[in-house]
Amino acid sequence: MRENHLEQVERWANFVKNNPTEWKKVHSEFINAIFDNHYMFRARLLKTPHGKKKFIELYKIKNLKGYDFLK
Repeated sequence: MRENHLEQVERWANFVKNNPTEWKKVHSEFINAIFDNHYMFRARLLKTPHGKKKFIELYKIKNLKGYDFLK
């Protein structure tokens, strides 16, 4: 059975409380994995036909300045 949100929050809070130095590494790895997955998704999407157009629409990009990877 899937835990509800409150149980997950309580479990994480207990982990942080009981592991004052270790939780930062776990948290950093989790956040970095999210960014890595996004970059891999972006790379795969941009390789597809009309991927650039799809990316711009998906993220509602109005100004392409600063998006060197879309040029």
